[in-house]
Amino acid sequence: MIKKITKCRICNSRKITKFFAFGSIPLPNGFLTKEQLKKSEKFYPLTAGYCNICGLVQLTEIVNPEEMFKNYVYIPSSSKTRMNNFETIALQAQKKFKLKSNSLIIDIGSNDGSMLSYFKGLGYRTLGIDPAENLAKIAVLKGIETINDYISIKLSKKIKSKYGSADIITATNVVAHISDLPDLLLSVEQLLSDNGVFICEFPYLLDLIRKNQFDTIYHEHLSYFSIKPLIYLIKRSNLKLIDVQRTSIDGGSLRIFLAKKSSVYKINNQINKLFQQEIKVGLYDAKTYIKFAKNVKQLCKLLKKTLKKLKIQGKTIAGYGAAAKGNILLNYSKIDNKLIDFIVDSTSYKQGLYTPGTHIPIYPEIEIINRQPDYVLILAWNFVKEIINKQVKYSKNGGKFIIPVPKIKII
Repeated sequence: MIKKITKCRICNSRKITKFFAFGSIPLPNGFLTKEQLKKSEKFYPLTAGYCNICGLVQLTEIVNPEEMFKNYVYIPSSSKTRMNNFETIALQAQKKFKLKSNSLIIDIGSNDGSMLSYFKGLGYRTLGIDPAENLAKIAVLKGIETINDYISIKLSKKIKSKYGSADIITATNVVAHISDLPDLLLSVEQLLSDNGVFICEFPYLLDLIRKNQFDTIYHEHLSYFSIKPLIYLIKRSNLKLIDVQRTSIDGGSLRIFLAKKSSVYKINNQINKLFQQEIKVGLYDAKTYIKFAKNVKQLCKLLKKTLKKLKIQGKTIAGYGAAAKGNILLNYSKIDNKLIDFIVDSTSYKQGLYTPGTHIPIYPEIEIINRQPDYVLILAWNFVKEIINKQVKYSKNGGKFIIPVPKIKII
């Protein structure tokens, strides 16, 4: 089921400029078994729009969340980079907000419990919330108490009644998945202690636009944030934005810190500085997004041309990382199993399956060494350093990497 969006999900304006139409493509985490290759695949529209009033970039069609999140295949524990980021957040929260020994830490979209495992290791009480049944079970097996549900005001009241208020609530790469943003903030406000802090991290729109990160735009990510729409959103709640921090994870993310308006925290001037920078680079000008779409089309055209040329020369090409962003890149660029021989991925759930739309087989990482392809297209480019460091032997044997974003580079 597809729900068309005609009003901005933050300011309710109808002044939304559509700037990037991907066409109809499958869900990027809709991996297929060999048997499913014989059946017809579901395709969904994917279009990004810019709100001319509050500046929110958002999808103009929404897929039913049950189709995307009930059984989720991405687990963060497969990436050292991701785990290091979680540890940094836990240590930062402990140091910056002077947590008590019995503090409750809640993670929204807790996945397999990876984030909370660091807080638990520091001695705090932890509770996860995640709608993916398969991931919630994994977290529980790891000793992380997890509620298998979507965050809501009703659930927040139940949690507060049973566990008490939270001194820290985290949400990494989650807020973009949520359609009802005011409801999210009301739920967080309900759960936070008087001086509790909501730490939220997501891909930063400024980096997305400046670095051609078009493949970060997909069905699960309903919103793409910058300072102006965040201020619009937070003003409607009893929370305040107290600090922001740019981080390098996922090619450039924004970590924000929210607390109750009545809390002791002062507002860091860094917020206004970043807002002014956004204005300066044209983040609140619709023309910026039209230009971005044009740049991306040229990039994808050149990437396919490069791969075709290598294939004509008889070269073998593998992909690295059956990530959602990789599947967006492959489908939009129309790069399929005629150009990519196979893909490797560290997530065991994906191995033995095929990529949605492009039907490329997915193998364990060891196949890069076993098969020694001439080139490896790094689809999970947000982990490029980690991948190259893992594959030193492949490089020594003469293998080359193709990095597609922000511009095509062969190393």
